[in-house]
Order: sequence, then structure tokens, then C-alpha cells
Amino acid sequence: MLTWNREDLNVPTKERTLVNRKELNPDASPEAAYGARLRSAREVRGWKQDDLGVRMGYSGRHISGVETCHKPPTRKFSIAADVAFGFEGTADTFEREWQQIEHGVLLQGFPEYVGYEGRAVEIRLFQVGLIPGLLQTPEYARTVADGEVRRGAITPEQAEERVSFLAGRQVALERPRPPMVLVVMDESCLRQTVGGAEVMEAQLRRLVEVAALPHWVLQVSPFGIGARRSFNLPVNLLTMADRSVLAYAEAQTRGHLEREVTSVVPILTAYHQLQAEALSQAASVAMIEQLRKGPP
Repeated sequence: MLTWNREDLNVPTKERTLVNRKELNPDASPEAAYGARLRSAREVRGWKQDDLGVRMGYSGRHISGVETCHKPPTRKFSIAADVAFGFEGTADTFEREWQQIEHGVLLQGFPEYVGYEGRAVEIRLFQVGLIPGLLQTPEYARTVADGEVRRGAITPEQAEERVSFLAGRQVALERPRPPMVLVVMDESCLRQTVGGAEVMEAQLRRLVEVAALPHWVLQVSPFGIGARRSFNLPVNLLTMADRSVLAYAEAQTRGHLEREVTSVVPILTAYHQLQAEALSQAASVAMIEQLRKGPP
């Protein structure tokens, strides 16, 4: 609750509002980032909280609560915000941001990473064991999620949300100026059968199609490079519009987003070394095509 000093009573209402305006820290949590973005979208249009509330069917006090993290956003609230701001059908909706917050089954740090991924101008990926999510077909992604349900790691409802969430990430790359995406996959990604022959055939075909796109580079890190492989766990690197680079790496139970240059540069260097050791895109596609045909 805001309180006024006696001196404040002589300050015009608009100035008192500015004096008592709560500063937001979007880096504090996904909810804080949501609230800060809501305020920014509102203010750039010159709307007060009551103005936005009328457009969304909520009170100005409720809008304030979401902006300052005193009230959690909901799916209904997010959809109403998208309608009010005209964000429906775009890759950067409030509903998608709400989904990121709700996905507690995702590793810690990953929803924050995805927020940056949707705005990156260049994405570098390394993956072990499974086809990278951004390249997975719906059938492959569903099989992976269903496997986690059978193991008891997630619920069927969470599996559905996870597949939907991945589809949203893939759609976010389909924009007028798509990011450059460079992918290095360990050979194990190709040789581990997921979902049977039909699912794998469609997935391998998808890889070949993606490799032909101008904004994708696809390489395979073969088993033969052995100890020269730079990473043993998945690593993602994002280059933003201001040319800053973020690194995201995963362990078994959590992920970590790194922004400090002193930490990111060694990871970027190791990625370049990995690319040099990996097969060329032509040789990688040839390996994928051979796997599609089966043993000679």
C-alpha cells in the first residue's frame, strides 16, 4: 500500500503517481519480465492502468498487480492482453510468455532463455542424444514427451503443454527476418531410434529439408572425433541484435543462462572448435541420407 507524506499532498496527482511509481526489474523472475513488458506495452500507447483494464475487462488495480508481480498472470488475462495490444497471431504474444511461466516441468533457466531465443539474430546449438527441439517433427517431439510420461517424470497434461511449447518456439523463428541457425548434432542424435522407423524417416527427412534452407547450417559431430568434441552436454549460444552473446547450458536438473563476457567467450571459442572438427554440411547430409536408406 502506498502512503503519502504530508508534503505530497501539495504535489499534483500526476506528479505524485510518478514519484510513487514502482521500479520494475524484468531480470528478477519470469513473472517480473511479464509485468515489465505489460507496463512497457501500455505506456508506449499512452494508456493508464485503468485504460488498459477497460480494454481487457479487468480493473486498473488488477493491471497494477500483474505489472508489479502482486498478482500472477493467467491464460485468460494473457489472451485479453494480446487482443488489447493487437498481438494475436504473432510469435511474441503474452499467452506464449504465460506458457513459459507455467512450464514448471522445464529446467530452471530455460523459460528465460526462450524469451531471448525468440529475439536472437543468430542461434548456435549443440545437442547430444536427441534431435534438437527446434528441428523436431511433431511426431518425434510427441514420442519424446510420451516417453517421459511413461517414466513418471511428467504428467500427460504436462506432455501436451511441452509439445505445444516447442511448437511455439519453432513458430517464433518464422518471421520476416529469421535468425541464422547453426546446429551441430552429435552422431548419437541420428542413430538413436525414437518412435520407430516411420517417425525416424520423417525426422531425418526434415533434417535434409532444413539443411537446404539459406538461414540454416546443419553439421554432424561424428563419433570418430572422440575427445576432440568440445562439449558433453547440450549448449546453446544466442547472438542478439546489439551483437551481445548469451550462453545457455544444461545439466541433468537445471539450466543456466550466462551473460558475462568472460564466461561466454570460452564457450563460443569451444563451439567454433567443434564446428571445425564436425563434418561439413554436405557430408552431414550424406550421412543422414545413408541412414534413411538403411544398411547398404
